[in-house]
Amino acid sequence: MQDRAAKTCRRLIRSAAEVFDRNGFTGSSVGRICAVAQVSHGAMHFHFRSKQALGEAVESCAAEILRGVTGPVPDRHPAPLQLLVDVSHALARRLSDDPVLRAGFGLARDPAWSNGECLWQHWREWVRGLLDLAGREDQLAPGVDLDDAALAITAVMAGLEELRRRPVRPSEQTVTPFWRLVLPQLAAEGIRDRLAPEGGPPSGDERRSRDERGSDAPGASEGAPRRPRRGCGVG
Repeated sequence: MQDRAAKTCRRLIRSAAEVFDRNGFTGSSVGRICAVAQVSHGAMHFHFRSKQALGEAVESCAAEILRGVTGPVPDRHPAPLQLLVDVSHALARRLSDDPVLRAGFGLARDPAWSNGECLWQHWREWVRGLLDLAGREDQLAPGVDLDDAALAITAVMAGLEELRRRPVRPSEQTVTPFWRLVLPQLAAEGIRDRLAPEGGPPSGDERRSRDERGSDAPGASEGAPRRPRRGCGVG
């Protein structure tokens, strides 16, 4: 019974994310979410008291996925700018195929939504932290403004996330031309030739998370919420 309840809860979160991603929070009805999840209204209210509570669960799950993609800002790293490039590609890939992550970012910019989580703020702060580390390691070009650079990188990812909602979605490699343009201005002269704007290949964990993602899962197993919430077994 507990396993069935957990699966139902995960299915509700994923279904809500798909509906939020297509229609926004205001344009999404509980009835439509239940229909996509193939559960009754009673089953939905057993897990979530309202659409707001379901939105909070989607956002919390998306935030955990994002933290799984970025990891913490390291204290030291031999190539912080390359790490930034690689993670931006990983995030673009996850935005492409993970409706929970897309819905979390979408809720963060939805004027009808108000909650404590803000995925864009987390991403911007993480980018700012990597740039600060690159500066301490003397890997930034002279005169780079960290706040301006973090804002530009955040804006590009926000634009990419929006474009992915269009009928013709750009390739995830859209990030590459941005880095080709920006890295010569961002990186110190001595390391520019060592940076790969196309990023590295997906990590083993990322490939496994794609393979393991099931139709009833709220998101990829990598970075999935682990803290129990409302008896659902998801964060």
